[in-house]
Amino acid sequence: MLGGRVKTLHPRIHAAILARRDHPDDLAALDEHGIEPIDLVAVSLYPFSQIAGRYGVSEEDAVEMIDIGGPSMLRGAAKNFAHVAPVCRSQRYPQILKELRSNGALSEETRRGLAAEAFATTAAYEAAIATWFLGRESFPELFIPSFRKVADLAYGENPHQRAAYYAEAGARRHVLSRVEQVHGRQLSFNNLNDLSAARRLLGEFQLPACVIVKHATACGVGVAASIEEAFGKAHDADPVSAYGMVLALNRPVGAEFGHELAAKFIEVVIAPEFDDAALETMRAKEATRILVDRERRRGELSEREYKRVIGGLLVQDGDREVDDRSMMDLVAGEATEATWGDLLFAWRVCKHVVSNAIVIAKDLQTIGIGGGQTSRVDAVRIALEKAREHGHDPQGSVLASDAFIPFADGAALALEAGVRAIIQPGGAKRDEEVVEAVKQAGSAMVFTHRRHFRH
Repeated sequence: MLGGRVKTLHPRIHAAILARRDHPDDLAALDEHGIEPIDLVAVSLYPFSQIAGRYGVSEEDAVEMIDIGGPSMLRGAAKNFAHVAPVCRSQRYPQILKELRSNGALSEETRRGLAAEAFATTAAYEAAIATWFLGRESFPELFIPSFRKVADLAYGENPHQRAAYYAEAGARRHVLSRVEQVHGRQLSFNNLNDLSAARRLLGEFQLPACVIVKHATACGVGVAASIEEAFGKAHDADPVSAYGMVLALNRPVGAEFGHELAAKFIEVVIAPEFDDAALETMRAKEATRILVDRERRRGELSEREYKRVIGGLLVQDGDREVDDRSMMDLVAGEATEATWGDLLFAWRVCKHVVSNAIVIAKDLQTIGIGGGQTSRVDAVRIALEKAREHGHDPQGSVLASDAFIPFADGAALALEAGVRAIIQPGGAKRDEEVVEAVKQAGSAMVFTHRRHFRH
């Protein structure tokens, strides 16, 4: 009735699902009304998320995709799992058919597992609908994220920790969406964590770019006219840390470049395409995980970010807004176009380095990165030491700081080393002292009026 809106909400169906076969009163009621019991319920829910997530879909069309009878039947069958099998995923069909053909019935263990899966599926379905209705609120009173398992992992950050990878339901893409692994061992927890960091940072650049990540932070970034040159810059930035790298490239890998990569110790490499000859050479390294990124939409989505705390969850907007040069102020000295290019490059990299973060760059190459320090002066010192350690002269370089430089001491270290320009948010009580120190050194300073903490 109601044009098909009401089909399965009927006592003949729900009594047949909910009847307990070991309760004589239930069986008598079925006999009285001529109802045959149902032993298995297979339901594919209306594709609400797929329809509601389409661009330009009307509210009426989205609402019509809210399944009522399907979840009701699944929940009823799951409640009565002692006698009924609820099936909500077509991937289960072969397994269930095999067991039925072998044993004539499904075991209690199988039915219990199917019940858990059914309740999880209906919960996620309701969460997606609630999220859609609450979409007009930035931070609703009830926040109900939902995730579906993509893969079991061998272990977590350490071998004694169990782990799995889940993708957020309804997400337009995730770290492995449209990614094909064409060679290598199974991806690990740490591989995926590093890969996510590398792909986020790589999304900052349109020109040929290379990002090398270790322990979820960049150790080398390069932008150049060719992907080969970009890799050279990124690798030479810190060749020691690059050993066992997670490598992200935004251009195809040709035969000659593949031969060069095959000579390096690479844990994971991802690129839009690999030449057949490149793959043949690189596959000689059994352990190297080679991933093809088939995603053609560039840049990062402004998805929410989650951070677990004891007994709770911190939720925030992603730090994805483009930092516009027109919103920045040159507060000391002068900057050529080349200097501006290096400043913006360093600033984009700095956004992805753990705070306190300092990035020293020269000619679109990171030459020193100091991150995760409790003192900003220490971060500057580490970045300078990194540069010198690997033969990079800070003279004529630029420096980016993810948050304001509170005192002139950190800037002084950089200026004494030959840094020609500094980019930082500004806003400290002693800004005037810092700016004056930069002027005295004959260097330049840019205030972005935006900070990029990442903890």
